[in-house]
Amino acid sequence: MKTIRRILIANRGEIAVRIIRSAHELGIETVAVYSDVDRSAPHVQLADFAVNIGPAPSAQSYLSIPNILAACRQTKADAVHPGYGFLSENAEFARQVKEAGMTFIGPSASAISTMGSKLAAKAAVSAFDVPLVPGTDKAIEDVSEAKRVALEIGYPVLIKASAGGGGKGMRIVSSEDQLAEQMERAVSEATSAFGDGSVFIEKFITAPKHIEIQIVGDQHGNYAYLFERECSIQRRYQKVIEEAPSAVVSNEIREAMGKAAIEVARACQYESAGTVEFVVDTDLQFYFLEMNTRLQVEHPVTELITGVDLVKEQIRIAEGHPLSFSQQDLAIQGHALEVRVYAEDPTNNFLPDTGTLHTYRRPQGPGVRVDDGIEQGMDISVYYDPMIAKLVTYGKNREEAIARMLRAINEYQISGVATTLPFCNFVLQHPEFISGRFTTKFVDEYYHPKNLAREASAEEQTLAAALAGQLLVAQQQASRPLEPTSLLPANRFWKNRRFE
Repeated sequence: MKTIRRILIANRGEIAVRIIRSAHELGIETVAVYSDVDRSAPHVQLADFAVNIGPAPSAQSYLSIPNILAACRQTKADAVHPGYGFLSENAEFARQVKEAGMTFIGPSASAISTMGSKLAAKAAVSAFDVPLVPGTDKAIEDVSEAKRVALEIGYPVLIKASAGGGGKGMRIVSSEDQLAEQMERAVSEATSAFGDGSVFIEKFITAPKHIEIQIVGDQHGNYAYLFERECSIQRRYQKVIEEAPSAVVSNEIREAMGKAAIEVARACQYESAGTVEFVVDTDLQFYFLEMNTRLQVEHPVTELITGVDLVKEQIRIAEGHPLSFSQQDLAIQGHALEVRVYAEDPTNNFLPDTGTLHTYRRPQGPGVRVDDGIEQGMDISVYYDPMIAKLVTYGKNREEAIARMLRAINEYQISGVATTLPFCNFVLQHPEFISGRFTTKFVDEYYHPKNLAREASAEEQTLAAALAGQLLVAQQQASRPLEPTSLLPANRFWKNRRFE
């Protein structure tokens, strides 16, 4: 068994804060890395050591493997946690961390590589009795071959990039006369985004649900699934609201999906926490979509319904310990919801917004959890993902979790940038969401910016006038230089050390 004593978190923001807290609870020291614009960020102040790794652009800082490895050597870190995003699914990064003599808190480089290619992933799981969407198992380069395949599986079809994600390199084709043009666009976009123009064709499921299974695996061949997360509320193929468990998944389907997810993990000898994503049709038939070889943004909802700290479990697995629980130990307790609070304008096609957080007050109270890495007066930068926070609520059932979320959204006070909170408020009260029938088409079918536009009542206008004065004071305060304040718990005896 290894003993990890100091972890470098190769990330920023809320996920860096999240990892630091779990590591400290295990008595492990932490190293934060930061770019020039993140110098005063909470994750920097919360860690025991902090290293500047470069300018604001992520290519010169958070995506720079040489800079991060240099920070590891400088601080004598013996392990690296990649969080999610940035280098978290970069097989070369995992490989170089291991070659440098450190522990990578995540799966092996080979597992990341296999599951990082959708074609390689399909090939790996095909021998493990995992349901696959009808389509090709290799890259398609010839348009005539693509037309033949599309005719066999039936339109509409989905042309899909083998590498990457986030909806890039994806095109829906409804008829043969569209195929050549859409295939060319998919290849071009995939090449530009991922450096890999490989695309394949699958049957397009017209009204799908996006449901994923959280799995964990250790170095001793033990696996478990921690049930499902419903992730169908999306915009531009990106999730906005997640919940656990799903309102429509029966115990029988849950068990079948869980077993299939474990088979996917076995296919690449997976170690650590990971997520197997499925697309689910109107008959609740599920098909393997992809595997995310990292911690997911939405992992808190799973933690709340199972009582498992997934970050701590990742660390223990990396040290060589067997899983701290078996499948039989797990049970769903209550219901959890997460809304991603993005600095985006839902009245303007979810266009990212930037600016200073003049007001930033978190909701509190029973069943409310806020994962963030930002404070009032800080800037929302153009350089990174526009997510401000993850607002999570827990209740004894779905109805209570929704009620608490609506209350928490109402309490959340953010000014200076537009956010997705009004959109999330709209979704949570919509009959389609309440029924659980919603699909990934929710935004297309039920949402329009005018849903958020209404004339303010006299009471609201009076309140707005009162708040205007408070906002002016907040703006004046925000213009003052921020004083660095240590967020270290009072009982910790070491000091935060910066390495410039």
